[in-house]
Amino acid sequence: MEDLKINHLRELESESIFVIREVAAQFERPTLLFSGGKDSIVLFHLARKAFWPAKVPFPLLHIDTGHNFQETLDFRDQLMKKAGATCIARLVQDSIDNGRVVEEKGVNASRNVLQTVTLLDAIEEHKFDCAMGGGRRDEEKARAKERFFSHRDEFGQWDPKNQRPELWNIFNGRKLMGEHFRVFPISNWTELDVWQYIFMENIEIPCLYFTHKRKVFNRDGVWLAWAPFMQLRESEKVEEKDVRCRTIGDITCTGVTLSTADTLEDIIVEIAATRVTERGGRYDDKRSDAAMEDRKKEGYF
Repeated sequence: MEDLKINHLRELESESIFVIREVAAQFERPTLLFSGGKDSIVLFHLARKAFWPAKVPFPLLHIDTGHNFQETLDFRDQLMKKAGATCIARLVQDSIDNGRVVEEKGVNASRNVLQTVTLLDAIEEHKFDCAMGGGRRDEEKARAKERFFSHRDEFGQWDPKNQRPELWNIFNGRKLMGEHFRVFPISNWTELDVWQYIFMENIEIPCLYFTHKRKVFNRDGVWLAWAPFMQLRESEKVEEKDVRCRTIGDITCTGVTLSTADTLEDIIVEIAATRVTERGGRYDDKRSDAAMEDRKKEGYF
């Protein structure tokens, strides 16, 4: 059984590396979207394997909302220094200051949606014709509609009803001037696959994924990490609890999990037993039933 699991992970690894190499072959100016979360860390690890012993031949791109966990930013900087990689950071705060977006107000205010404009501006600024991301089909129903190669029009928009067939691992990267692609090399992985691969490859991840004490509050059934810039309702109170992150993003919408898992083995057991989806704790996905699909159509990851 152990050999079957390893073989399964190696097959996923091989498929992802093939897709990454196809990106390098078909596109002139690709980039890898990096959030500091486990999926983008695994994607970067796969990219390093794909071109070893040479360095990864394209830069990484991080869209910083200004409301990220500091642990994520510290991990990003340490990883880039260790790997000798280039990571371009673009700030949502700059988009706000330049009048490109208007910051939300109120209790449920979040900068997560504003990332789209900053991302599209960065793609245009650097003339990227392909942006690889760590999206997986098991995450959310909108992402389940994606191909490996996801075409975006000149406005960065995605049309889920107008995607190209991908038969026999033949990927069509043809595009017109101004258009680009989003590519998802780990599309066929599950959350459990990601964690088992991290364990097998001994990949470093941010400490946020392991159980730690943090100030949190409960909003509509979701535990959220508290930060000084977050506005609370009268009924909400800040408590200190043992929690960990299953997914990492903007603090205002990243739900945390009450947990005692402080090792990779414990996390794998916890994920294997859970009946709550990974994005079940993402507060921004609760804005509407089609929240993710609407954002993707506008140019989101």
